[in-house]
Amino acid sequence: MRILVIAPHPDDEILGVGGTIAKHSAKGNEVFVSIVTKGCEPLFSPESVEMVRKECVEADRLLGVKETIFLNHPAAMLENVPRYKLNDDLVKLVQEIKPDEVYLPHRGDMQLDHKMVVDAAMVALRPKYKYVPARIMAYETLSETGWDIPDTVNAFIPNIYNDISDYLEIKRKALNMFNTQIADFPDARSLEAVESLARFRGASMHMNAAEAFSLIREIIR
Repeated sequence: MRILVIAPHPDDEILGVGGTIAKHSAKGNEVFVSIVTKGCEPLFSPESVEMVRKECVEADRLLGVKETIFLNHPAAMLENVPRYKLNDDLVKLVQEIKPDEVYLPHRGDMQLDHKMVVDAAMVALRPKYKYVPARIMAYETLSETGWDIPDTVNAFIPNIYNDISDYLEIKRKALNMFNTQIADFPDARSLEAVESLARFRGASMHMNAAEAFSLIREIIR
């Protein structure tokens, strides 16, 4: 089984899917992570970009990711990229990897990069291409999900819960490798906040810890 996690920025994949990635890897499934953007000057220094990418690769490797793929579109400036270029990169990505499952950010996230990545990914995931994944799910990202203007479109409504009770600790370890991103509680990107969300999602389904997803589409063949 092949899994593709599409993340706008480094660490989004850990925040939203870290336990699920580790669980898939432990079961022998191949997991690919694609980081869509890259920090660029003047917003990000080359040194900081190199550091966060190193953290990303090491954290992904800890979780058992087979390959981390960087697409290098400008972070926080994604709206300046011609839409067809972003769409085309994601079409090529999906067709080359041929994943059975795809994980995307939630479209109601606060960050515009997240919304644009989802829109481009959904173009790439249209059931018209030679290869079509069987299942597409949206994940939640602390510090982005739930912070936009509250309405029915932006609300994250999970309907899939993955038991990560045995993988919460390795998710915490992977996230802790992001020295450039992690902050102290009560920051949303703190180890305490991430564990609290996992415990809450787990308790919702009478489990010790879980990651929650919203099913976008499933094709039963």
